[in-house]
This record gives sequence, C-alpha cells and structure tokens, in this order.
Amino acid sequence: MAKEKKSFFERITGTVRMDDDTSDSKEEKENAKGVTAWEEGEEKDGELTVDVYQTAEMIVIKAMIAGVRPEDLDISITRDLITIKGKREEEKTARDDDYFMRELYWGSFSRTVSLPEEIDVDESEAIEKHGLLILKLPKLDKKRQSKLKVKMI
Repeated sequence: MAKEKKSFFERITGTVRMDDDTSDSKEEKENAKGVTAWEEGEEKDGELTVDVYQTAEMIVIKAMIAGVRPEDLDISITRDLITIKGKREEEKTARDDDYFMRELYWGSFSRTVSLPEEIDVDESEAIEKHGLLILKLPKLDKKRQSKLKVKMI
C-alpha cells in the first residue's frame, strides 16, 4: 500500500497520525510515541513562529518571544532576508518527575524569512510589547526620483 501524503498541518508541526503505522525513520517512530528530539537532549534550534504581512509602506513581522530577554535576541537584516535568533531560559521550579505536562519550548530558536520586497535596513525598527516582537521594515521605493545637481569644481 502506498504511503499516504502528510497533511499541511502534519508537515508544519511534525505530528503523525496515530493510525499511520508506516513510520520509517527513528524520529517519526519517536514522535508517534510522543517523544520529541528536544526531550532527549538533542541540541536542535526550535523554529520561531511568525506572522508576516505588508502595508503600502512596510513589511511587518510579528513573533511571540515571551520569556526572552532583549539581550538574548539576535536580529540580522539584509535588504531581502531577516533572521531572528534567540534563547529562552527555563527557570527550574519543579523536578522533572513532578510535571504532568511539558509543552513549552525552552532553549534556542531561530527563524529566517525571505522578504517579498527589498527593505530599508537603516529605517527598520524592532519593538517588544507584552511578549510580542514587532519588526517594522519600511519598503524601498524603487520608483522614487530626485534631481541631481551638477557642482562646478
């Protein structure tokens, strides 16, 4: 029987169907048991979830970064690409055996976004409001013209 194609939700979250017993890789089998790579101590960056939209003047990126100190964030921008990296440190308040559920992500995360248009790097700004990171990236106006005056030397 042919392997059924994973749904968009399954591909983006890494989940598998419980009735799908055709998992080939070790990672897929562990995910089916509810064990994730980060629980086993593997050092993989988590992927930061983002919303990206545009207005007439700018591209806006929003990401939840609650629990991350500003000094633990690294935002790199080029005219057509942005990378957000950071680390969320866990405060040990309970022993591992005392947890009923552990769903929060702790550790390093990153996300690189290709921008649909070139932006003005120098005029870009990053704002944090109640755990929400808001990046405002003004678009470059490629149609803007100005007159250049000739100087006599």
